Amino acid sequence: MAITLNSGFKMPVVGLGVWRMEGKDIKDLLINALKIGYRHFDCAADYQNEAEVGEALAEAFQTGLVKREDLFITTKLWNSDHGHVLEACKDSLEKLRLDYLDLYLVHFPIATRHTGVGTTSSALGEDGVLDIDTTISLETTWHAMENLVSLGLVRSIGISNYDIFLTRDCLAYSKVKPVVNQIETHPYFQRESLVKFCQKHGICVTAHTPLGGAAANTEWFGTVSCLEDPALKGLAEKYKKTVAQVVLRWAIQRNTVVIPKSSKLERLQENFNVLDFELTKEDMDLVKSLDRNYRTNQPAKFWGIDLYA
Repeated sequence: MAITLNSGFKMPVVGLGVWRMEGKDIKDLLINALKIGYRHFDCAADYQNEAEVGEALAEAFQTGLVKREDLFITTKLWNSDHGHVLEACKDSLEKLRLDYLDLYLVHFPIATRHTGVGTTSSALGEDGVLDIDTTISLETTWHAMENLVSLGLVRSIGISNYDIFLTRDCLAYSKVKPVVNQIETHPYFQRESLVKFCQKHGICVTAHTPLGGAAANTEWFGTVSCLEDPALKGLAEKYKKTVAQVVLRWAIQRNTVVIPKSSKLERLQENFNVLDFELTKEDMDLVKSLDRNYRTNQPAKFWGIDLYA
């Protein structure tokens, strides 16, 4: 099952996010994911594992497990490379061992002090606050992204972690429209206005952290996941599915793409098997009623500044 982007290319509605996957484990995880049926992989320079992902993909191509054209590969421009878009994209392509990207995203709507292409550090000033570069506009960054399409290095470009106002601005100055806005959204953080705005203007919403971060965000940010919610547990019993499967199915039925992360084989299988059932309207409404406007992914912990404030 896939969504057709405004660029004409198709993106599978279920992908695998590789955030926080350790290098030594990635090859087996990706090979197993490919065998399960995953064809959409969400990467980022900041995850610092593009080279390991590239090694796994190269093996999959070499053994004939899949062909390049079978896959949809996303990666992202890091904050410190906004003034070096072409070099950053080429660096990611080299590490991923690919000739082109299916999708390249602006990871966050913020430019920070350049620390060297591919280093992806979050440079802090002497005050311990993120060292924001005020000389590079998001419009300048976007036009550099558009150039990547002209050069044939990427098929589609998009944005990530943009709110309604920044998304509107991007639509106003873009010659090549963003195909995707990748945002945190899950039952506790539904962001209905932003999702509807994007969809109204032909921008697909991809849900990162679609399960509310689970153990990873609890560990990093001290946040709680919706997976323990009694109402969602009740739906899981009703449909004889896991809570995660119910949450992912809800996301798909609101026409968003999901990229859950898991390093466990049984979870990889579970997260992929969400197309064989459908939530009723009443149950969709029940999940809608659980919204808490609760963000679980909070980079302010590391940046000394809340960009969402």
